[in-house]
Amino acid sequence: METADIQLKTADNNGLQTPGSQPNKRKRKKSMVWEYFNVEAVDTENSRAFCKQCKRSFAYISGSKLAGTSHLKRHILLGICPVSRLNQEKNQVMLYSSASQNGAASQNGAVSYQPKKRARGGNSGSISIPFDQVHCNHEIARMIILHEYPLSMVEDPGFIDFARVLQPRLDGVSFQNVQRECLDIYLKEKQKLACLLGGISGRVSLTLDLWTSDRTTGYAILRGHFVDCDWRLNHRILSVMMVPFPDSEVAFNHVVVSCLSNWGLESKLFFITLDKSFASEAVIQNVWGLVSVRYSQSFKSPYVMGTCSARMLTRLAQEAIGRTRETVEKVRRCVKYVKTSDSRQEKFNELKQQLQVPTMASLGIDTQTRWDSTYHMLSAASELKEVFSCFDICDRRCKDAPTTDDWQKIGVLCGYLKLLFDAANALSIEAYTTTNKFFHEVCKIMLELIHAADSPDPFVSSLGKPMKEMLEKYWKECRVILAMVVVMDPRFKFKPVESNFYKIDEENGKSLVKMVEEAMFNLFLEYEALTYHLPDFISMEPLPHEEEDEEEEEEAFFHAGEDFDVYISATSSNHTKTDLELYLEEAVLPGEFDDFDVLGWWKLNTEKYPTLSKMAADLLSLPVSTLAPDHVFDTMSTKLDSYRSSLEPQMLEALVCTKDWSQFGVHVPVQMET
Repeated sequence: METADIQLKTADNNGLQTPGSQPNKRKRKKSMVWEYFNVEAVDTENSRAFCKQCKRSFAYISGSKLAGTSHLKRHILLGICPVSRLNQEKNQVMLYSSASQNGAASQNGAVSYQPKKRARGGNSGSISIPFDQVHCNHEIARMIILHEYPLSMVEDPGFIDFARVLQPRLDGVSFQNVQRECLDIYLKEKQKLACLLGGISGRVSLTLDLWTSDRTTGYAILRGHFVDCDWRLNHRILSVMMVPFPDSEVAFNHVVVSCLSNWGLESKLFFITLDKSFASEAVIQNVWGLVSVRYSQSFKSPYVMGTCSARMLTRLAQEAIGRTRETVEKVRRCVKYVKTSDSRQEKFNELKQQLQVPTMASLGIDTQTRWDSTYHMLSAASELKEVFSCFDICDRRCKDAPTTDDWQKIGVLCGYLKLLFDAANALSIEAYTTTNKFFHEVCKIMLELIHAADSPDPFVSSLGKPMKEMLEKYWKECRVILAMVVVMDPRFKFKPVESNFYKIDEENGKSLVKMVEEAMFNLFLEYEALTYHLPDFISMEPLPHEEEDEEEEEEAFFHAGEDFDVYISATSSNHTKTDLELYLEEAVLPGEFDDFDVLGWWKLNTEKYPTLSKMAADLLSLPVSTLAPDHVFDTMSTKLDSYRSSLEPQMLEALVCTKDWSQFGVHVPVQMET
């Protein structure tokens, strides 16, 4: 082999001599990899690095380019080299035995030692990596928590064999050990969350959801919603409790009391949201009665809302899809026929290109346990209806294809499903958003359904009327509290409240706006009373849940208007404008920017509105959905599998809560002075 242009010494890996360089000024190779590699020229232009142990070669010099040493390090350090990996395991065992004999054991049971420094220019052999049994146990427990693996997997033969291949020194991890480790992780994370909750100056709202199981028992999931001292929105599962008799009228009373007591939130409860899908009117009334009597020492009675907004949207979507069941089923069969065959899918795509259909929509078979997948399937099929019409002619086996009238119905259905999808999507955003955005979506749906109910088109009317009746029940229960939340957005204040209330109910629009104003001022008085110790006669009646006439219910919603008038007249001689009055008098912020951080705005204006900012934090964190973001579109309630429902209640709570907390992390901010 010619080596006139490049001269390499394989016997001495400390230097590389090239033409024109001085022999006594070679550049010394300092990387540790040269203890394991030789560099050899393969031709006049290229050189390769050869592993001394397994003899595998790697690129090093190609022309004028130098490949570096990172890939060579990985070969040794990551155990890719089979010879190095075998030597490493032998050295670890020998090191462990030697250290044990010398009594060099650390407090946690892992062997401690000081690795020798690598001799300059020498060959120190394989690299020894310290082994920590305790850390391995911890990571196995974290893996089980994060991925919902069964605890018993650590005793499965397959896992044991796999672990031994990775680390021969890993002692067998028993079911009891990993269970204890999971509980330890849970208790440590719970302490962090308790510190976070203890440092907030505002109140906490709860959502209560019910998970089912193969057994007759249910599991109540209580999630806390609050703004911390850094003005960050937080949502955390606080409690997972077994409910032996979910159908009982007092099924959730103990659950609420226990959760608030365990977390020390008795004086901080602001709002509770349930849903009629699992809580009857009697159950909701019992929960409201409990909290109104038991938790009204520091604040007036907390509020209880009996409808989950996400489930309400799901019920509307199911109603719309159910009324067009036959047409939807036709589309589903056609989509399934195309998607279940590669040849038919290819033929369908070719036909789409020939017809030059201007859409990027892609067909997909829906998952009937998520209504959003049905919406996406129908929407894509509707955009490709021309292709389906021609495909029916080309492929005679595609029978009972939708007619032109069917496609018109699907188009109308997709229009209403899109409204519901947009509203539900506002609740399904991973990071959670403040509730002020939901008011606009509900108003949009309400106005569209009012128009649909009065439509001269029989199909549109038959679709819109029942949906409108369903939504009206929710609207009457939630419109005041949703309006109060949107008033706390400085971009809008009362403008969208007035506009939408008049459009939805022109006859009662003025009185409804007045009701929101009184509710805002009387809620503000609660916060001001705590700050300035206002007279005790200022009171506010809790939100009732009995069946009442609409006028009586709305009159009783916030029945403190008279007290407010008394207070104003009593202090009129020395009356200064409150935070709320000053805030409402100021002009709204110009522009409607989607990325506006409403909590960030209130954080910057805390000194300007010291009392109102506390009220804004509690209202903006108020939850309208009992479901986690990834379950907003579910048509079925969450069901525990047989394994998880067989766990002890404490263990189940530890696993569910810790996984929930791990996705957010727990940041304990510095508490601000209040």
